[in-house]
Amino acid sequence: MVNEVNQTIADVGERALLAVMRSAGADSEVAEDIVIGTGDDAAVLAGNRQTVLSVDTAVQDRHFRLDWSTPWQIGARSVIASAADVAAMGARLSGVLVSIAMPPTTPVTTLLEINQGIIDQTHRLGGRVLGGDLVSASEISLAVTSVGVLDAGPVTLANVRPGDVLAVSGPLGAAAAGYAVLATGVDGLRSRTRRSEHWAIDEAVSAFVLPAPDLAQGPRAAAVGADAMTDVSDALIEELITMSAASLVRLDVSSRSIPTPRFAPVIAELIGDDDSVRRWALAGGEDHQLLAAFGDAPPHGWTIIGRASAGAGVFIDGAEPNLHGWQSF
Repeated sequence: MVNEVNQTIADVGERALLAVMRSAGADSEVAEDIVIGTGDDAAVLAGNRQTVLSVDTAVQDRHFRLDWSTPWQIGARSVIASAADVAAMGARLSGVLVSIAMPPTTPVTTLLEINQGIIDQTHRLGGRVLGGDLVSASEISLAVTSVGVLDAGPVTLANVRPGDVLAVSGPLGAAAAGYAVLATGVDGLRSRTRRSEHWAIDEAVSAFVLPAPDLAQGPRAAAVGADAMTDVSDALIEELITMSAASLVRLDVSSRSIPTPRFAPVIAELIGDDDSVRRWALAGGEDHQLLAAFGDAPPHGWTIIGRASAGAGVFIDGAEPNLHGWQSF
């Protein structure tokens, strides 16, 4: 229960807060032109071709650092984070609307490079920049609203059925491995490793500053009849918990079946953490690969990692997990 007077948002947590906020607006969302409202990866509006809408915000020193990423990468990365939610509904990206907040002292080149990253990434995903806003603030933040269209019906995260297989569209743990490298210190890590291992450091950093999921797999999964889908933004374990609770099913996953990037074991050895590859795959976020449930075999390129059954909860290798992913507060 939320006590608005005595509790802070950090006390309550993101999940509980979102549930309260959704319930407050539930009555206002009953409309003929709304197919799916709040509570999923994106909203869906009715029409001759259903429209999908989602918004995502990136804040300086919370989601990105200027000493780790170039302005171009920051802009491009913000588009991926938002567009992944559209893909998770089974939609193709049409375009984005962007609101950028910056301190007045920000160099003009920083703004223009962020903008170019937004444009380039949006075009790469098949969309266009539709407009936006620029305001003054104490720190840099980007709010990207993605607009997509559906060729088939929307795929929610709440329709997993007992007997479905669970699959992911690409390797997990890449961004978390990159974060580990950056947090350790790239130059220091390079100085104490063999030159033949520098490729792993470079690829890991690239995976963090600019994830590269194949978001076209969202519409492909929808086309073959995926029962449910979401993107892995807060970590696989968090998405599994959300999907299980929304669908009222038990989800069992084998950690050995989860695909991981080829550089992950090298990075784990370099930083001296043998269990990190498994932890990165389960609890590392921001890869933005897709997680889906299929009644039949998934499309080419997907990897089966588990199965749904009657019951409740999430089990990794037969046990309830003690890992957690990204927490906003």
